[in-house]
Amino acid sequence: MALHGQGGMEEPVEEPEDFRQGDVSISPAIEVPDAGPGVETPAEPLLLPWDRFSAWLHCICVVGFDLELGQAVEVIYPHHSKLTDKEKTSICYLSFPDSNSGCLGDTQFCFRFRQASGRKSSLGCFLDQFDRDAPLCLKRDQGYYYGYVYFRQVRDKSLKRGYFQKSLVLISKLPYVTFFHSLLKLVAPEYFEKQEPCLEAACNDIDRWPTPYPGKILMLPIMGVVMKIRIPACYDKPGMSQLVQSSENDNLVSVVLPTIHEVDLFRCFSPVFFHIQMLWELVLLGEALVVMAPSPAESSDTVLALVSCISPLRYCSDFRPYFTIHDSEFKEYTTRTQAPPSVILGVTNPFFAKTLQHWPHIIRIGDMKQAGEVTKQMKVKKLKNLKTLDSKPGVYSSYKPFLNRDEEIIKQLQRGVQQKRPSAAQNAILRRHFLELTQSFIIPLERYVASLMPLQKSISPWKSPPQLRPFSQDEFMKTLEKAGPQLTSRLKGDWIGLYRQFLKSPNFDGWFRNRRKEMTQKLEALHLEALCDEDLQLRIQKHTEVETVDLVLKLKDKLTQAEREQLPVKAGTLARLRAHIETVILSLPEDLQGILLKSSSP
Repeated sequence: MALHGQGGMEEPVEEPEDFRQGDVSISPAIEVPDAGPGVETPAEPLLLPWDRFSAWLHCICVVGFDLELGQAVEVIYPHHSKLTDKEKTSICYLSFPDSNSGCLGDTQFCFRFRQASGRKSSLGCFLDQFDRDAPLCLKRDQGYYYGYVYFRQVRDKSLKRGYFQKSLVLISKLPYVTFFHSLLKLVAPEYFEKQEPCLEAACNDIDRWPTPYPGKILMLPIMGVVMKIRIPACYDKPGMSQLVQSSENDNLVSVVLPTIHEVDLFRCFSPVFFHIQMLWELVLLGEALVVMAPSPAESSDTVLALVSCISPLRYCSDFRPYFTIHDSEFKEYTTRTQAPPSVILGVTNPFFAKTLQHWPHIIRIGDMKQAGEVTKQMKVKKLKNLKTLDSKPGVYSSYKPFLNRDEEIIKQLQRGVQQKRPSAAQNAILRRHFLELTQSFIIPLERYVASLMPLQKSISPWKSPPQLRPFSQDEFMKTLEKAGPQLTSRLKGDWIGLYRQFLKSPNFDGWFRNRRKEMTQKLEALHLEALCDEDLQLRIQKHTEVETVDLVLKLKDKLTQAEREQLPVKAGTLARLRAHIETVILSLPEDLQGILLKSSSP
C-alpha cells in the first residue's frame, strides 16, 4: 500500500428551492439555540484552527487504484491529520467494493474499523461535552472510526484498466450516517471534477462550522450551499424526531435533513420482512449475525438497520457494516476454534459463504426491492442449506424466537404496500413498532433499577454518598409477574426466557453500566447540592483550624469531580460551592488564606 502526499419521519420535509452559487453571499455557520432541560450548558472553550473540523471529522481521504500497488491512499486532508499504517491499510481495502459487486457509476456506503490503540485526542474533554447530551446511540465510538464512502467507477479507455476507480472517504467518530452521506453528495462530484482545491475549500468550510452540540439547530455552509440539521439530544422524547423549524435564514438553505442518522428500516428489511421479530431478538441478545449482500451499500444499510432496531437501547457489541477478507480482524472473527463472537458483519465476497458457514445466524439478501415492495413469505432456512452466496435470499438459522410473531404489524405494512403508502410512512410505522417493542422490554428493567436508588433522605452532606443496591436477577424476575411487559405489549410468549438470556448479553452489560454510572452521578450531584444548602460558616465555628483546612480540601475535590464528570447539578450549584469555599478560606489566618487561594487559581 502506498501513501502519496502528506499526511422515522412522519411529516415530509418540503424540497427547498434551488440554490445557485453566487445568488447570495453565504454568511458564516450559524447555530440556533434549542430549549433544553434546566442544566447549564458549559461555555464553548477557545478553539484553535482545525478544532471545529476535528469536532466533526478526523480527516478526509482519497483512495485510488494503482496498477502496481493496488488500492492506495493518495491524499489525506488536512495534511497534518495522522493515521497509522494499519489504519491506512484498513481504509484502503474498505473503501472499494469487492470486485464481484460490479458497482458501476457512483456508490455510497459506510464501514467501521478499530482505532489504533494508545491514541488520545487533544479535544477529549471538549468533545465529552457533546457526548453528555447525546442519545446513547449517537455517542462517539471510543475505540472505532466510521468511514463514509463515495465510490466512483466509470469506463475510461485512456486508463490501462479501462476504468476510473476512486473513493472519497470521510473518517469520523460520529455515527451520523445520513448526514455524512448527504455531505458527500455535495462534495464528491465537485471533487471528481475539480480535484484537490475543492477538498481544501470543503475542509476550510467545515472548520467554520459550529460544533455538533445536541439539541441545537445548525446551519452548515459547504461548497456554496447551506445544510440545515438538528442533532438529537438525550432529553428528546424517543421516537419524536424534532424537525427543524423554518426561520428567516431559510432562504439560504439548500438541504434540510429531517434525520442525521436513521436509515430506511422498511427498505432494508423488505428482503426478510417476515422475520423482523426474530431479527429484533437476535440483535437484542447480541447473537453473532452475518449479512450476505450483493453490494457494500446494501450490506452497510442492512447492518445499520439491525443495530438501530433496538433503539433507544444502544447496541454494545462490535458491528461492521462492510467487512472484507483483508480486514485486520478477519482471522479473529472467522476462526472455527471457538464460538463466533458477539458481532454483526456485513459482507459481499462469496468466499464468506464458506468461511462463515459455522456461524449460527446468516441473513442472505438479494437486490433490495423498490420502495414499497416486500418479499413473499419464506420460512427460516436451515444452515446446512447455505452452500454459496448464490443461495436463495432468506434467514438461515436454527434459532427459536422466545416471543410469538406480531401478525398485526405485518398486516399493517402489507396493507400499506397494497395501498401504495409512501415509503417514508412505512418506515415510520416499522420504526415505531420496534421502538414500542424495545420500550415494553426495557421499562420493567428501568423500573427495577430505579428501585436500587437510595432514598433522598438518606443523603447526608457530612457522610459519603450512599451506595446503590446491587442488581439481583431473582429479585428482578419476581417483579415481572405484576409489572412486566404485558402491561404495555400485546405480544405473547416466553418473556421470562428472553429476559434471562438478555441478562447474559453484552447489551445488558452496557446498558446497566451506563445506568449505574448515571445513578451514581445523580447521587453525587444530590450530595453536592445538600452540601451547598448547609450553613458552612456556622459549622466551622466548631472546627479546629486543621479540620477547616481539611474541609476546604474536600470541598475543592468535590468541585473538581463535579467539573470533570459534568455532574447533573442544578444551575448555579457550582457557583454556590465556589462561594462557600472562598468564604471558608477567608475565615482562616492570612498565611493559610494565601496558600489555599493560590492553590484555587488555575
